[in-house]
Amino acid sequence: MERRKKLGLTQEQLAEKSEVTTQCVSYAEAGKRGMRPENLMKIAAALGVSTDYLLTGDIIDKDKLLLSEKLDKLTPAEVRLVEGIIDECIALYHRDV
Repeated sequence: MERRKKLGLTQEQLAEKSEVTTQCVSYAEAGKRGMRPENLMKIAAALGVSTDYLLTGDIIDKDKLLLSEKLDKLTPAEVRLVEGIIDECIALYHRDV
C-alpha cells in the first residue's frame, strides 16, 4: 500500500496496471488473503519493485537493478542531481548515528 500511494496510484489503477482485480489488491493490502505467486509478480512489476520487497520490505539486488534501469533513462546531469540527493540523504540520516 505504501509503494502504491507513493506512486500516486489508487487500488483500481494498480489493479488495471498489473492486470489483476481490484479485489485482489484490496485483499492483499488488508492482509485478508494470500496472493497467488503470479499475481504477486504482476503487482511487483507494476510497482517497480521486487517480490521480496513486497513480502519483507527488504531491498535486494533486483531492487537495485530496477533503480539502475531508471537511472539509465536520465541524462548525465540528472544522474549527478540524483547522486547529490542520495548523498544528502545519507548525510542527513547518518548524522545522528
